[in-house]
Amino acid sequence: MAVAKRKNAQDFWLRFRTVTLTVTITTQALVLVMSATLMYVAGFFENHVLEFFMILTIQALLSVVMSAFLYNFTLRPFKDLMGAVMQVSGTKTNLPPPNPNSGAYANTGFKDALQSIYTLATSTPSGTVAINDTTTSVETLSAALDGTHCGIVIMDRNRKITYANRTAPIDINTDGESELRLLFNGPSSLTDWLDECDENAVHAEQTWSRVADRMPEQDGRRFYDIIATYDKGKPNETILTLIDRTNVYEVGEEELDFIAFAAHELRGPITVIRGYLDVLQDELKDVLAVDQRELFRRLTVSANRLTGYVNNILNTSRYDRRHLRIRLHEISTASVYDTIRDDMNMRAAAQGRLLSVSIPYDLPKIAGDTASLSEVFSNIIDNAIKYSNEGGAIEVTGSVRGDFVEIAVEDHGIGMPSSVVSNLFNKFYRSHRSRETVAGTGIGLYISKALVESHGGTISVRSQDGIGSTFTVSLPTYTSVADKLREGHNSNEGLIEQGSGWISNHAMYRG
Repeated sequence: MAVAKRKNAQDFWLRFRTVTLTVTITTQALVLVMSATLMYVAGFFENHVLEFFMILTIQALLSVVMSAFLYNFTLRPFKDLMGAVMQVSGTKTNLPPPNPNSGAYANTGFKDALQSIYTLATSTPSGTVAINDTTTSVETLSAALDGTHCGIVIMDRNRKITYANRTAPIDINTDGESELRLLFNGPSSLTDWLDECDENAVHAEQTWSRVADRMPEQDGRRFYDIIATYDKGKPNETILTLIDRTNVYEVGEEELDFIAFAAHELRGPITVIRGYLDVLQDELKDVLAVDQRELFRRLTVSANRLTGYVNNILNTSRYDRRHLRIRLHEISTASVYDTIRDDMNMRAAAQGRLLSVSIPYDLPKIAGDTASLSEVFSNIIDNAIKYSNEGGAIEVTGSVRGDFVEIAVEDHGIGMPSSVVSNLFNKFYRSHRSRETVAGTGIGLYISKALVESHGGTISVRSQDGIGSTFTVSLPTYTSVADKLREGHNSNEGLIEQGSGWISNHAMYRG
């Protein structure tokens, strides 16, 4: 025997909407028929045939307009009530959750009705056992939370901190109010997420990892994984749980400190090498053959690039995913690639790869730093070479998209699953498979992302496991940012904007 499918709130809403529309149209049609009948019985049709049909046509059009108006006007409050009910009940629906703070309801009693639904939905369940001694229970709970290694922070509807246990990273501002001492590094901060929740959500959760409470050079730096819970309208609207993971993440920080130390020690020998190259090139310029001069030129270019790489590593380690302070100038993307062309061709040939480059010289100029961008391009192309198959093709292309120049590096190699793609730009991240097959430190893409962001651009990757990957660097054209650069004397500080980044989406990530 077949069992009837249980109806839910969504089914009721669809049926109610259909019935309401049918009743409205039927009522208007009956009024039109009755009006036509009365005019016919009164003899208006026999003496004024044309006028009769004109009146009926106008009346029909007015009926359509009135039906649409009445339908929307009368159904809107009920639609929002149903949307709120289905949202808090977890019913699958296409109705957006209504915002009680919307201008249409802010000054009416209907705002209180919506707010009541959200508040009732987040109140204590009926099965919860209440503790009569409120004072004792609060003191016991507070003492227990102060004894845990996890930070607990509670915020009200106005985002004011109403409670924080002893472990939570809290500062007191000049007004005597508590503030979170956290440095969100990703594309979305806590404030950005709460703004989005206020607009679009009733209940939401979000997590962040590796969030520091101080800058790298400050003592006592801690790292947290954060879990945030949001319930619209609840007195304690936002609850944060901060799990102290310093013992895990500080290992990576120590590794970065070592890399910075090593890079710092390399600056001296590199400076000596560059000096000797300049002296030799000047003293032997009259006896060097053409190919020997070219060899000296390449050595000088490589030494200068190495100096730039060392400086970028030191800069990155100091600011730790804060935007690097660099000066940008009007340069050609093709000219940036020319500084690494010989090196890339040599690497590709040594690995048996086919490297094809098409970066037109007539692309719009960009606002950039040649040393920094050459490192970015070199990192990405080198990765494509390392992770391609023997004889595999690698295509590097340049194009224009609005106010940005995009450089895409596509390979047809081993590719990556989505779980790897979303972590690629994390510091020291290397997948289990890459650690076994390809040498590396896991810092190249981390530095590349920091450098690209510091140009006001983005870096993205799209990949399919076993098929290949495409990395894309998007950089603003010089004309689109020239005014900001002039205001800041070519500093990049005016180009940096936060809170508009992308998040992982299946096999794509954009930083």
